[in-house]
Amino acid sequence: MKPLLSVRHLSKSFGTLPVIQQVSFDVQAGEVVGLTGSIGSGKSVLAMMVAGMYRSDAGSIIFDNKKLKWPFSAQALGIGVIYQKPIINDQYDVVSNIFLGNEIGWPRKWGWFKILNDERMDQESRRILSQLGVQIKSLHDKAANLSGVQRQLISIARVLTRSAKLVIVDEPNILLTYPYQQRLLGLIQSWQEAGVGVLFSSSNLDDLFAVTDRIVILNQGRIVANLRTDETTREAVSSLLLGITDSHRPNITAIWDFNSYDRIRDYKEKLRYYQMLLGNDLTSEPTLSRQLAEQLAEQVQALDQANLILIEAQRRLLTEREQERKHIARELHDQVIQDLLSINYELEGMETEQDVAPALASDLAEVRQGIRELVESLRHICGDLRPPTIDSLGLGAALKSYTRDWALRTATHVELQIDENLGRLPEATELSIFRIVQEGLNNVWRHADASKVQITLEHTSPRTTTMRMLDNGRGLKKNFDMSKFAEEGHYGLIGISERVALLGGRFRLQDIPSGGAQLLVEIPHPRVESKPETQV
Repeated sequence: MKPLLSVRHLSKSFGTLPVIQQVSFDVQAGEVVGLTGSIGSGKSVLAMMVAGMYRSDAGSIIFDNKKLKWPFSAQALGIGVIYQKPIINDQYDVVSNIFLGNEIGWPRKWGWFKILNDERMDQESRRILSQLGVQIKSLHDKAANLSGVQRQLISIARVLTRSAKLVIVDEPNILLTYPYQQRLLGLIQSWQEAGVGVLFSSSNLDDLFAVTDRIVILNQGRIVANLRTDETTREAVSSLLLGITDSHRPNITAIWDFNSYDRIRDYKEKLRYYQMLLGNDLTSEPTLSRQLAEQLAEQVQALDQANLILIEAQRRLLTEREQERKHIARELHDQVIQDLLSINYELEGMETEQDVAPALASDLAEVRQGIRELVESLRHICGDLRPPTIDSLGLGAALKSYTRDWALRTATHVELQIDENLGRLPEATELSIFRIVQEGLNNVWRHADASKVQITLEHTSPRTTTMRMLDNGRGLKKNFDMSKFAEEGHYGLIGISERVALLGGRFRLQDIPSGGAQLLVEIPHPRVESKPETQV
């Protein structure tokens, strides 16, 4: 099967600076290919070359079995483009910008000179903006009055005005708020399902792992890896982005303090970019500036490796703790509880099979009641140590059982909503989500003074599960600073953030204007296919 898009040996330089060097890759119809790399890697330049914005110095672009010759119009070829910085005409109104170059009118063959159907364009604009969740006071306001988010959404809306065979998405999330970022990811999934190819250039690994089929990694203008998303990990991609090869990589497999890691990575990417500029601007003689840049790069590399070693230590600690909890829970359930139940049965036999004095019978009844209460307490302890249903019935059943018992113990109303397409996740992921819910509820009980908690667990993409916990309590304290919790002996939220970071996810805790607080956790995992809709 021939690819929809075929890029072969593409190269591009700006002056004496090579930006893209001998790049080749394909995009199939209905495939989402992610494009990522460090600052200065050339991913945006490459995306814009495919979009016809830059002319290549060498190589070829074949789209829909046709070799493209520059200059070419991406829109006329059936290629939709969402730019990192939206191309908007400030003097045109919203509708005119949405339908720029694709105005509805008659006859179509007259191009710019056709008679415009303003009413139809207004209707379509409202429909598309409603699909994107955009609220604009007037469709006929000039674009100069729009915010940065609204301008980017207008750029996205423009792509939706015509059918496309390929959509190029170049880092649009820089200008979008989180809800709109999720809507864009949803659009990418809908394009994929409709058989549209997507080239998605982004630095956000969460977004790439959520929607892509393959990830192409650029380093200094060259492709260093072309990986199937389902067959790789964030750690592997991150190592390639950092330039850590197998020979320089310590025995690590995960990322611990994701925020610190991101700061280190950003710093190193900027440093590498400055090095590249120095390498092109300075003479061939080693200079003090070049030597300084190289020394700084080595120091950052050492920091990367030290951080990754700490990551592995943290992962090992959590894994061993969970294994120990599992062992203790099984010992308590299979031995201690069973022994107590056997003793209780023997006491019951003594009471029923032998003639005992009323006073002794009363004492035996109290002892048996005490044993039953002890068994019940031990079962709660076993459930906290290792939920018994999670291994056999999965995360959903374990959460239903735990939240029901927790609500009874704390007299707090709990509403639990679980996505019907949740399915089974890897053991480590299911257990981590359970622990996050467990610790989040304990935090609500101890600090929120809430009477109601809402918990939602849903797939926001085939590779991402989102957990929301919303309470109606007192909310967060003023000058809330999670970094001080460890000093004060509070480790619940810190534990949640560490678990989320180890899984490469996102963690947010925020006040709700109407009262209370929301805990939002996004956990990435291998692709989970949605259940097909039942035919009636």
